[in-house]
Amino acid sequence: MVSQAAQIGVTGKAIENTIVTLNVWNPRDYTYDRHKTVDDRPFGGGQGMVMKYQPLHDAVTASKVNAKNDCKVVYLSPQGKPLTQALLSKASKLSQLILVAGRYEGIDERFIQRDCDEEWSLGDYVISGGELAALIVIDAITRLLPNVLGNVQSAQEDSHSDGLLDYPQFTRPEVIADNAVPDVLLSGHHADIARWRMKQSVGRTWQKRPDLLKKKTLSAEQERLLAQFKVEVDKV
Repeated sequence: MVSQAAQIGVTGKAIENTIVTLNVWNPRDYTYDRHKTVDDRPFGGGQGMVMKYQPLHDAVTASKVNAKNDCKVVYLSPQGKPLTQALLSKASKLSQLILVAGRYEGIDERFIQRDCDEEWSLGDYVISGGELAALIVIDAITRLLPNVLGNVQSAQEDSHSDGLLDYPQFTRPEVIADNAVPDVLLSGHHADIARWRMKQSVGRTWQKRPDLLKKKTLSAEQERLLAQFKVEVDKV
């Protein structure tokens, strides 16, 4: 699933251009019984099945044959640290990242303790398997790599790249049902456009994700622009 789905879009192009190499190791290939069993009942009872230590351990060991010292093994888990742009940016500098996609009720805790460097979570919800989470991580990291996006600034100006949400975007036509593109974007004045975009960025973050502002120290200019934004909102 992961390898096929990753062949499209930005990630697919990066693989095609050999900027990224994607390999998949199936734990079932590292089992020793005829049924290729990768799960078993949990000790202590309970619902569902738990992924076994040995197939996962052997699969990760195989994936690390040519690994360098900075290789990291990450288990994608609802109990992991929240996935952030800063975390992804740091991971994009690694020579190799091994993503472990869990299933069923979870995986043997000893695998997490012995074989994994970190646990990452997409958010406070549960999905059926870690493959979907892996695809998101692969896409998000790939677009941060050099020469992947046509415009290097695209990734740098995305929402969350600097701890703030992105400013609003507009394209033709200039007017839709009496809703016109802001005049400043048509002015051609680059400094004014940059200030407007920063004001919208800090303002949108204040409106939609105030929790992000609590984690970020705004510059004096950003504080001033945010104050202007709040005044303008009050007038509407």
